[in-house]
Amino acid sequence: MVEGELMVAERETSMLRRTGRAHQIAREVIVIAAVIVLYFGVRGLIATRIEVAYRNAERVIALERWTGVFVEPKLQAAVTTHGWIANTVSYIYIYGHWPVLLATLLWLLIRHRDAYPTFRNAMLLSGTIGLVIFAVFPVAPPRFLTAYGFIDTVTQETEAYRVLQPPAFVNQYAAVPSLHFGWNLLMGIAVASLAGHRIMRLFGWLMPVLMLAAIVLTANHYLFDGLVGGVIALLSLFVVSLFGSAGRRRGGGPKACEVQCIGPCRAAPARGVVEVKATEGRHHDDDPTQGPPASVRRPVRLG
Repeated sequence: MVEGELMVAERETSMLRRTGRAHQIAREVIVIAAVIVLYFGVRGLIATRIEVAYRNAERVIALERWTGVFVEPKLQAAVTTHGWIANTVSYIYIYGHWPVLLATLLWLLIRHRDAYPTFRNAMLLSGTIGLVIFAVFPVAPPRFLTAYGFIDTVTQETEAYRVLQPPAFVNQYAAVPSLHFGWNLLMGIAVASLAGHRIMRLFGWLMPVLMLAAIVLTANHYLFDGLVGGVIALLSLFVVSLFGSAGRRRGGGPKACEVQCIGPCRAAPARGVVEVKATEGRHHDDDPTQGPPASVRRPVRLG
């Protein structure tokens, strides 16, 4: 009888957990969708200082020349001589960003719920920092500086990517930082550190590397943009992780629940302290004041 009651309670608890998880997933999908719309809306509104954006682009190029890393024109020239490479990096730039980000976030939410808030919040924090930089330091992307030999390989491959981005939601002068790379770096770290399969972990390591190559070889970003985007993403992840660890220390971490089982006890239906009373026999020579012997009073860890 006790076992039957426990099985029923366990099934009910499992159903409640599945329902709660479905509600959480739906809520997070709505929140992320709203944040994406807000992000692009704000980003599009701050695209006003075009002349300043071109001057800042020249400053970025001057900095790269001074440090000896202004190699983007040479790299792109080498790529465009091989059409299949140019097409490949263009497709990585188009389809390797938002589809990968959303799929990884959903994977984290379903399979690694404890880690999901950390990476979600790191994206939100880095996106907020990015919006501030877009406003105070607008930069024209390389594809607009054709005098240096840059070619917009994405538009050359297909107009659909630009057409599907309404002007009201796009800031064309937001090259610095490259969150195209920064956010892929965050998702790559998540997959590489949490995935159980070796191929998945390899994908986590390769994903940001391929995106860094794509943003440069398609003339959408300078190397400097990728560096800044990566640093902002890593700093955001560090800050979020630091505050999360401090919060867990203050709260004492998750508390274990103990279940005192009197008589047969195989499972517990829910979190909390549950006492299961035996319906058969007594212990200690039928003396109810003695309680059960230690051999049948045992803690069961829940959750």
